[in-house]
Amino acid sequence: MNIIHYIPILTTIFSAYFFAEIYKHWSLRKNSRNGAGHLFWWMLGVFFFGAGTLTESIYTLNGYTEWNFKAWYIFGAFLGGAPLAQGTIYLLMKKKIADRLTILLISVVLIGSVFVILSPINQEMIDYHKPFGAMLEWQKVRLISPFINIYAAIFLIGGAIYSAFKYKKYPEFKARYHGNIMIAIGAILPGIGGSMTRFGITEALYITEFVGLVLIYIGYRIIKKDKSTTKTA
Repeated sequence: MNIIHYIPILTTIFSAYFFAEIYKHWSLRKNSRNGAGHLFWWMLGVFFFGAGTLTESIYTLNGYTEWNFKAWYIFGAFLGGAPLAQGTIYLLMKKKIADRLTILLISVVLIGSVFVILSPINQEMIDYHKPFGAMLEWQKVRLISPFINIYAAIFLIGGAIYSAFKYKKYPEFKARYHGNIMIAIGAILPGIGGSMTRFGITEALYITEFVGLVLIYIGYRIIKKDKSTTKTA
């Protein structure tokens, strides 16, 4: 067992800490006039991110079980970044558009999850030390995750980059510029690691998940501490 296989345990612990902090932030803002839909979805995003790394931790400590492998695939491939992206959508777009995209996202995730749950396992591909998508017998299920990941990349990474360049023009919003850059980089990394799992290199995912989440947290903290007056605060 490689020491890298234990990194998800650390990521899960950090996710719990991050979730608790963003939950407090959301609970203070949920009844505000401007709403806190973006914080709610970011909170869900951190929760599902941690749920995914929890399944990886269980895999390391307990080995392969079918239910945990399928939970890993659903949390990682379908919910790893999409809820965080949905939070950015609620922050940057009109609520009516965000609500429609929410319905679309939930529908795709539910359909994909049902297929994953029903899919048999290719017994010849089982790895008892690390999970990867090739273990699913219904390989066409894996065609769903790229669409969700592209959706997440467009709105989470693209949204952070858009916000960064918007704030770059204003010296008083320098902290928000740096915070969004950190979020963008942090969001890119797990996507890179996730793509490598298609080739069985799950260890890359473990590393990029932890580093990516830490960078997203740092970006979140920078923006949260900034006192500049803006409607996107």
